[in-house]
Amino acid sequence: MQRKIRVLHVYKTFYPMTQGGIQESIRQICLNTHARGVESRVLTLTPSPVGHPIRVDDIEVYQAKQLFELASCGFSLSALTQFGQLARWADVLHYHFPWPFADLLHFLRRPDKPSVVTYHSDIVRQRHLSKVYAPLMHAFLDATDIIVPTSPNYTRSSPILRRFRNKLRVIPLGLNECRYPPPGRACPLPFEDREEFFLFVGVFRAYKGLHILLEAAQNASFKVVIAGRGPMEKRLKAQARRLNLDNVFFLGHISDEQKIDLMRRCRAVVLPSHLRSEAFGLSLLEGAMQARPLICTDLHTGTSFVNIHEQTGIVVPSGDPEALRAAMDRLWDNPSLARSMGQAARNRFETHFSGTVMGEQYFDLYSGLAAPRAHAG
Repeated sequence: MQRKIRVLHVYKTFYPMTQGGIQESIRQICLNTHARGVESRVLTLTPSPVGHPIRVDDIEVYQAKQLFELASCGFSLSALTQFGQLARWADVLHYHFPWPFADLLHFLRRPDKPSVVTYHSDIVRQRHLSKVYAPLMHAFLDATDIIVPTSPNYTRSSPILRRFRNKLRVIPLGLNECRYPPPGRACPLPFEDREEFFLFVGVFRAYKGLHILLEAAQNASFKVVIAGRGPMEKRLKAQARRLNLDNVFFLGHISDEQKIDLMRRCRAVVLPSHLRSEAFGLSLLEGAMQARPLICTDLHTGTSFVNIHEQTGIVVPSGDPEALRAAMDRLWDNPSLARSMGQAARNRFETHFSGTVMGEQYFDLYSGLAAPRAHAG
C-alpha cells in the first residue's frame, strides 16, 4: 500500500483560534486532498498555545507561541523549532502567502523539501513596509518550486506574479458541499421570515467595503443583513446609526448552519470589497453553492472570476455606492432575473469550484513534487 503524501501547511492563524477566508481555504484544501491520500498538518501561531497538537476535522494543528505582531505579521521563536521538526516529517511544504515570517522560517531552517506557495493576495495596505520586505519576498518566492494563484484574473493583474510566470499554476479555491450542515433550524431575524434580503457574511475588515454597502442601503425598500464581526464593527455600527439605516441588521457571529440558512433565504449575496486584498471571496462561492446571484466589485481579482458579469450576477466598479445600489435595485425589482443568475452561479460552482475539482488539482501538484524525492529515497 502506497504511503500517504505528508503536507505541512504554514500560515499565521488557523482554526479554532481565528477564522476567515484564508483559514477556510486551508481547511478546504486539507479536507479535499484527504480523500486522495494526503495527510495534512498545519503550523500556526497563537498568543496562548495549548502545548499539544489539536485536531480540526481531519487536520492536525500545531500551535507556536506568538511573541508579538508587527503590521499584521506575527513573530515567534518557538516556531523555528516546531517548523524544523514538522518539515522533517513532511513530504511537501505548503506556504500560504502573504506572511513574511514564513519567508524567514524557510530561510532560517533551509528545509530540503519541495515547496508550494498558495498566493492569496498581494500586500496592499503596508506599502511602505512592503518596500523593505520586497527583497526577502522575491527571494522566498524564487526559492519555492511552484506558486499557486487562485484565479487567472489575479495572475494577470499582480505585478509580483508577473515576475514568476514560469512557475505559476492556477488552482481556484473550491468548497466541499458535504462538509456544510444540512437544512436545519432557521436563523432568527428581526423581520418576517418570508421576507428576502441582501446578505453579507465575513470578517469586518477595512478592505471589505462595508461602509460603501451602508451608503448604498440608504432609503432602500429592501433589507440588508450583515453577519460577522471584526475590527471595523464599532465604526460601521456608528455609521449605520448616523445614516438612520433601519433596514440594515447586524447579526454578529453566526454558525455555519445559520450562514447556509441565510444564504438559502436571501435575494443575493453581496461582497462590496474595494481593495485588492479581497483576492477571491469565499462567501461568493458559498452563495453560488446555494444558487444565489452574486454582486461584487471589479478588483481585477478572483471576485470577478467567481462572479461573471451578467451571467452569475452583477459586477460593479469598486468604491461606487451608486453603482452598488443600482445593482441591488435591479435584482430586487427582477426576481426572475435573480433566479436565473442564481442557477447560473450554481452551474459554475459545480464545474469550476467544487472541493473535488480543487482537491484533485492539489493532489496532482503534491504528487508531482513528492515523486522525485520518493524515487530518490
